[in-house]
Amino acid sequence: MLKISRLPLGPMGTNAYVITERKQALIIDPGGDFEELDQKIKEKELTVIAILLTHAHFDHIGAVEEARNAYNVPVYLHEAEKNWLMDSSLNGSAHFQMGEITASPADQYFEAGQMELGPFSFEVRHTPGHSPGSVSFVFRKQRFTVAGDTLFQRGIGRTDLPGGKRKELMDSITNQLFSLRNDMRIYPGHGMPTTIEEEKNENPFFKG
Repeated sequence: MLKISRLPLGPMGTNAYVITERKQALIIDPGGDFEELDQKIKEKELTVIAILLTHAHFDHIGAVEEARNAYNVPVYLHEAEKNWLMDSSLNGSAHFQMGEITASPADQYFEAGQMELGPFSFEVRHTPGHSPGSVSFVFRKQRFTVAGDTLFQRGIGRTDLPGGKRKELMDSITNQLFSLRNDMRIYPGHGMPTTIEEEKNENPFFKG
């Protein structure tokens, strides 16, 4: 049975997600604290098959290199941010006085549409606005979506970082996320999960 676990990691409490099926695992957005992430992987005796990035801002990539090397798996990212892992000015770490964070280039680049990795089947939706290469992962059968920093519980992603565009973000939420079923659970990059219905009705950026 497919399961999702949330681990707030790194200095900004960024949500990393571990999605498991038959002892195989996908890691989404390993933002830091690799030891804590690795402890969970070892406790559950999981085999990691890939690392997926919703986008390449520094608080989502802090443990990418350690995880990639430890598990010897590919890192997936949208091609619009193909240079961000190597460039601290693009990924934002150069501007936040937390030390510059960089990693090797991604191994694979997402294309919008259905994706199969091991026992996992999900849809990749390009949801730019917070950043040019932001994507959301829709697990339609299990009725949850990992949305990165696009949509939060009662909030939206910031657009004042490199490549951010407010109208693009609002369009992504309206067209790519709010088109999902109302009971679709949303797992955001920060904070607690929510649902599409809750955000349509209660998110202050969309009410009225």
